[in-house]
Amino acid sequence: MKAGNIHWKERLDGSIQKALSIEIDEFETMLELRKKGKVEEKLFAETRLRRGAYGQRYDNGTRHDGIQTQTLDFPSSETKGTNTCWDAPGMLRIKIPFGGLTTQQCETLADLAEEYSDGIAHVTTRQDFQLHFIHIDDNPSIMRRLASVGITTREACGNSVRNVTSCPLAGCCQDEVFDVTPYAKALAYFLLGHHDVQDFGRKFKIAFSGCKEHSCGLANMHDLGFIAKTKVLDGKEKRGFSFYVGGGLGAVPHEAHLLEEFVSEEELLPLSQAIGRVFANLGEKKNRARARIKFLIAKLGLEEFRKLVQEERQKQPYDPRWTAYLEDLPSYYQESALKPPGISSGNFPESSDSSDVSSLPSSYQEWLRTNVYQQRQKGYSIVTIKLPLGDITGTQLRMLADISRKYVQDTLRTTVDQNIAIRWVSNTDLPSLYKDLEEAELAERGAGGITDIVACPGTDTCKLGISASRGLAGELRRRFFSGDIEVDDVIQNLHIKISGCFNSCGQHHISDLGFYGVSRKSGSHKVPHFQVVLGGQWEENGGSYGLPVLAVPSKNIPEVVQRLVKSYTQGRKPQESFLHFIKRLGRTEAKKILVDLAQLPSYENDSSFYRDWGDPREYTTGDMGIGECAGEVIDRIQMDLAASERLLFEAQLLLEKGEYEDAVHKSFHSMKDAARALVKTSYLDVASEPEVVIPEFRKRLYDTKIFFDPYAGGKFAAYLFAAYDMIQAPPERAFSGENARLRVEEAGLFIEACHSCHLRISSQSTSISA
Repeated sequence: MKAGNIHWKERLDGSIQKALSIEIDEFETMLELRKKGKVEEKLFAETRLRRGAYGQRYDNGTRHDGIQTQTLDFPSSETKGTNTCWDAPGMLRIKIPFGGLTTQQCETLADLAEEYSDGIAHVTTRQDFQLHFIHIDDNPSIMRRLASVGITTREACGNSVRNVTSCPLAGCCQDEVFDVTPYAKALAYFLLGHHDVQDFGRKFKIAFSGCKEHSCGLANMHDLGFIAKTKVLDGKEKRGFSFYVGGGLGAVPHEAHLLEEFVSEEELLPLSQAIGRVFANLGEKKNRARARIKFLIAKLGLEEFRKLVQEERQKQPYDPRWTAYLEDLPSYYQESALKPPGISSGNFPESSDSSDVSSLPSSYQEWLRTNVYQQRQKGYSIVTIKLPLGDITGTQLRMLADISRKYVQDTLRTTVDQNIAIRWVSNTDLPSLYKDLEEAELAERGAGGITDIVACPGTDTCKLGISASRGLAGELRRRFFSGDIEVDDVIQNLHIKISGCFNSCGQHHISDLGFYGVSRKSGSHKVPHFQVVLGGQWEENGGSYGLPVLAVPSKNIPEVVQRLVKSYTQGRKPQESFLHFIKRLGRTEAKKILVDLAQLPSYENDSSFYRDWGDPREYTTGDMGIGECAGEVIDRIQMDLAASERLLFEAQLLLEKGEYEDAVHKSFHSMKDAARALVKTSYLDVASEPEVVIPEFRKRLYDTKIFFDPYAGGKFAAYLFAAYDMIQAPPERAFSGENARLRVEEAGLFIEACHSCHLRISSQSTSISA
């Protein structure tokens, strides 16, 4: 829903970190340039994706009504990407590094969900938040309000480093080697906007885990995965990480490779940067299906990839940020309790006030068992709020903020299974906390178990959705809680994960029972199906992937679950896990249990099979669109030149306002940045200062005549040199209106010449030698 036009830029002036404020101003300028037709559609699409603004189902302006495709009327004909209507609702993804969340951020998210979205904030499997049904014109206001509480959407989508995830128990886990939180935070902000990670062919995901045994970090299924480790060097215990690379799910899942057994904490950031440089330089750009780093490693081989990374590491210019945060690690990130520790008894925390417990329903004990984890800090617990389908309302977010202030400090974490954890709860407060969560309808028990189903948005909002993942998840939840599928001690800790298509956003590969959407045809009708995937491993950081067994009509999936859990309950050996049961049973025997469920009744006998869960329409794949998960392939120089054009546009606005001196300076910087973009094709690490860029441009592009126009020669470069000389020693009347107009016009011609030079270099496949 499009909100009213409130000038949040003015209202929040001074309360936003300068770097974030500049980023949002730049994006707002790009919006205006696109509306004026001054930014190419494909370039704008990647720009908005890198700011977290994502497409949504039906944004091509059509919707199938079950019989035929109908046109959706939108106010304007403008587009924000290929076949993507400007006024169509979209999604905004909000990065929450390592899942760390404050009470103030909860309240801001609540306001935004209600004012701009449908009243719901959605927690993702990457510890992000997503708001759906957002009008793109509202994005700058939303971004500013988020920035005022320290949140950015930058690089939440697109061909970029996505949200850096971490174990939500980090710092409190009984089995961790050490707290990985400060390292996750450091790497997340070091790589945010870093020039070495702006030229990827696909997205890049990073995760941290404090131990090998558990699932919280899922390091095995990431482009970069770090598992905490210590090593004795020179008689002292040294912190570091087992360094994994090239993991990933998607249509073709890959387990990560161990790149290095031990990487010291000092090398964490520079080695990650080196990998980014290798991926940017050698990663696939044309074939999107093979553009992730896992395919580059498969192509080169791990040893050759390792060699290239080490060579790149040696070439990198020193950056003090690599280790600055280590100088005072506790102050870089630390948490503390609000209340004194409570007492513990047996396996579960208990209140010191028995009257509190006696007044609670029997469900409290079950909640205590399934939703409460005792921290390694004696007397404290982590409470997991189980969010059905990852959804939380604005009202619930505000109540959660109030609850958090009452019992803890800013110690909330989103989790990779779409929940929220409250850390540092005194055990004494558990009974009263449970009552408060019940009042907020946030006390559902069974966190992390079979009823805590993970599901991607699927056909609800995703353009790539084939089947209704959320609809199926909702139906399974209904059957569990109604008793149609009995949940006992044997199956309660199994995992179910559902994706609406083969891309594995719901992580179906690492689940006991996984499902991903497919379609089949029967006569003239299409039918929603789910492929059944069995035997994935959630523990050991997503230790192994399940295998597809067969595709079953969507309406039969609840019976699939019923049969599989019954077979497991009746046929397992003592203490045998579902993973080992499936391995022992074998794929062939597992298929025999389900094969009759793959049979489809005719449309005339039961037309309900030809509709998906939660959708009254006859099933169709006609609503599928072009997905934006892969972003648009825009090379680094195109992005840099676009940024120069944005600066030039700002100079033109200053000129119109009569602010001539600022217009001159802004126009020069637009030229300088465009020149730097070309220099970076041969000197990636060139600094941004004019006294560095201008001489390098002269040496690499002017003296070599590479920049020369076929007709005008070096004329346009002369504009740059003249502007530089003038900025250094402004002559009389340097900032007059007439002179400012000339400088702005010359800047436009110079940037256009940079575009032409880039095209010549690209078409000739010429590399500029150093």
